[in-house]
Amino acid sequence: MSPVEIKPYGTWQSPIQSREIASGTLRLSQTYLDGSTAYWLEGRPTEGGRQALVSRSPDGKIKDVLDAPISVRTLAQEYGGGAYVVHDGICYFSNAEDQKIYRVKAGGKPEPITADGRFCYADADVDSKRNRLIAVMEDHSEADKEAATKLVSVSLSEDKSKFGRVDVLVEGADFYSNPRVSYDGKQIAWLSWNHPNMPWDGCDLWLGQLDEQGSIISKVHLAGCADESIMQPEFAKNGDLYFISDRSGWWNLYVFQTPLKGLSATAVYPLDFDFSSPQWVFGLSSYSIIAPNLLLCTYVENSVWQLALLEIDAKTHKGTLKKIESAYTDFSYINSADGRAIMCAGSPTEQIAIVELNLNTLEFSVVKPSASTKLDADYVSVAQAIEFPSERNLTAHAFYYPPKNKDVVAPQGSLPPLVVKSHGGPTAATSSVLSPSIQYWTSRGYAVVDVNYGGSSNYGRQYRQRLNLNWGLVDLEDCQNAAKYLADKGLADPKRMVITGGSAGGYTTLCALTFGDVFAAGASHYGVSDLIALTKDTHKFESRYLDRLVGPLPDFAPVYKQRSPIHFPEKLSCPTIFFQGLEDKVVPPNQAEVMVEALKKKGLPVCYITYEGEQHGFRKSANISRTLDAEFLFYAKIFGFKPADQLDEIEILNFKK
Repeated sequence: MSPVEIKPYGTWQSPIQSREIASGTLRLSQTYLDGSTAYWLEGRPTEGGRQALVSRSPDGKIKDVLDAPISVRTLAQEYGGGAYVVHDGICYFSNAEDQKIYRVKAGGKPEPITADGRFCYADADVDSKRNRLIAVMEDHSEADKEAATKLVSVSLSEDKSKFGRVDVLVEGADFYSNPRVSYDGKQIAWLSWNHPNMPWDGCDLWLGQLDEQGSIISKVHLAGCADESIMQPEFAKNGDLYFISDRSGWWNLYVFQTPLKGLSATAVYPLDFDFSSPQWVFGLSSYSIIAPNLLLCTYVENSVWQLALLEIDAKTHKGTLKKIESAYTDFSYINSADGRAIMCAGSPTEQIAIVELNLNTLEFSVVKPSASTKLDADYVSVAQAIEFPSERNLTAHAFYYPPKNKDVVAPQGSLPPLVVKSHGGPTAATSSVLSPSIQYWTSRGYAVVDVNYGGSSNYGRQYRQRLNLNWGLVDLEDCQNAAKYLADKGLADPKRMVITGGSAGGYTTLCALTFGDVFAAGASHYGVSDLIALTKDTHKFESRYLDRLVGPLPDFAPVYKQRSPIHFPEKLSCPTIFFQGLEDKVVPPNQAEVMVEALKKKGLPVCYITYEGEQHGFRKSANISRTLDAEFLFYAKIFGFKPADQLDEIEILNFKK
């Protein structure tokens, strides 16, 4: 056994390298079962971020459905999701390059279905009775207008004169999602919502009657309003319609019994926990219907996701919940068929993987891990869920990671530097799943706290609404108070605390560095600095998001200015590093550039790193690796650490050693 070295925090040698994290970790998502064949998407950093569609046949053979460079990705609502569907062995998918829908049969070549790339499609369902797809379509044909979103049918007719024809089924709302056709082909359900709402604020569930040709001849509003969020409507084979609603203050499961009786839905299993996460992308599935009276579902309890079977009484429609014991603490993209289920799952000691659950034995098996190599447990810091006091006598949530490295200890009496992570969204959440990028820091002698500030999901609607009219305040306060809490506990050096975040988390970072005095430095990854500019430059999906988070314009214009760091460069006194994709349409590069210029003029240390070809979030392995190393090196220079790694130099303006 090698002797343990004594070295200062932040200078530890670690076997967890950025290149391996970037190139060896897949982004797994959107599982699907077509009979006994499983499908999923793999985001591959080593292939330029390509999203590969992968299948596993009944005999266990895994292969790519489509050859490189084809990438399965839709740009609908910019964040995409729901980019493919499979039926009877035929895959229908959105091609990232031209945004057309294609189909491909096993062993065949992709064939385009739609003819015009000015439209984006997502969230498709197959209407087998009429040989067509039902999908969300985003119309970008008029460049000077906001994209129009509609529900459409796409013909799969063998008649060449009809093949690929697109017909509008529903229009008029600002947004649509989740079109789902009943098993008998007589009904269709869907969701819609309008500005300024986001789908987690409030949306509507509709039920339409279809004629033989597939036109919607009548429709009825089933549930939802401006202050009730509905998610994932799904038909059971007997015609019952399940959905998730937060009308109780928590996203719980409900069912409309067929035939509809008084338009009254039954709460299947009322519980003060969320059974889903916010609909940032299309194609989410947090439950699956195994049989008309049996569901496989997931819910979050005390920051940890649970998987359960929900058996429903056929008469009362009330459920009995049976928790499935496992080491996994995070579940998503749940699908079931033929006595098994497939999903994405992970835990504090296991990275996200595609896993299969035998529904008879309730045993799990790994189908495809996201990482090519497993991290050594002796260097893995396990997430610890914490609650801490914040402003207005409220508590907030986070995951704390202490430094860990079996080869090194810090000098007695010293305290570790602390990285405070502020997640994006802001209506999103971080989880306890093993993250190599967090272990990169903890194995080098940093403590990390990943904050689920007020406004995050997974803690009910009331917690989620803490951020309403308070973005830039509550998130800032909670991140600062998480750091203070750990410093007061003797778990972090109060003079060496930094904050980092991407997108909305980048905004919180810049607010903390401008309006707060807790942090010594920070990193903004494609973050917001000017709220007014964001409302003018961002994409349709989020163009009115700030109406709830900050307030509607023009009445709240002074508040937007008051909470925009760009207007207060004189208050910013901390070194900052910026990372930006040059093709980002969610938070355009000018948001970073104006802030960089302000820092340069003030003479503060600043570093600005940009990436050609990257959008909102980085997908290429070289850029992911470069970002992690550059942020680490930036803090090392600011704090005077000597990194154990040989890292590529970065240019820090206004920096004097």
